[in-house]
Amino acid sequence: MSPGVNLPPVLCITGTDTGVGKTIATAALAAALSAVGRTVAVYKPTQAGLEDGDGDIDVVRRLGGIESVHEGIRLQYPMAPVAAAAREGVALVPLSVHRATVAALATHHDITLVEGAGGLLVHLDDNGGTLADLAVPDSAYIVVCRATLGTLNHTELTLEALRNRGCVVAGLIIGTWPARPSETELSNRDYFSRCGVPLLGAIPSGAGDLSPAEFRAATAESIVL
Repeated sequence: MSPGVNLPPVLCITGTDTGVGKTIATAALAAALSAVGRTVAVYKPTQAGLEDGDGDIDVVRRLGGIESVHEGIRLQYPMAPVAAAAREGVALVPLSVHRATVAALATHHDITLVEGAGGLLVHLDDNGGTLADLAVPDSAYIVVCRATLGTLNHTELTLEALRNRGCVVAGLIIGTWPARPSETELSNRDYFSRCGVPLLGAIPSGAGDLSPAEFRAATAESIVL
């Protein structure tokens, strides 16, 4: 990555579904940007569900080496945010507050990465606001997708939803790329490389299990911005 690459100050990281690798992709982006001298903040509007007590920003902090990590709300149950909040008996943070937080972070950092929950249209507040509604001026979206069978439809649906809302799409990242890809996975990657949206990289399978130093070395070669 060149330090002269012109990126918008806010990049929203969404996925075609839950579990596609958004957090690892966010950590990889944060590490790659930091490595070329960009100051980076990461914001998770709604964390629903914890793994061994950690939320997604904890993973990004550890693997990406980023200290400016922030959450809007942390919920215990691995459910859609509205359902998880209802189960805990708490109110979700309004989208207007998330938007103000992102704008404030963007004034103090070169790049602010905003990681969504689940897919693009998952409700993040009690009024039906989604990551697609969170866009602030000078922002763009990165879509994390699978390499496996079925990904083409899911990815195109997400891209169509963004375009129909007038959102800028910066590119795609394949969230998990196997060491020995199948013919289907190779075909899907080829499709993504020529679908009209830049393919920014593919995260090696198992990257999240690496040490922070190994992770940064492995993903530095996987992200092209």
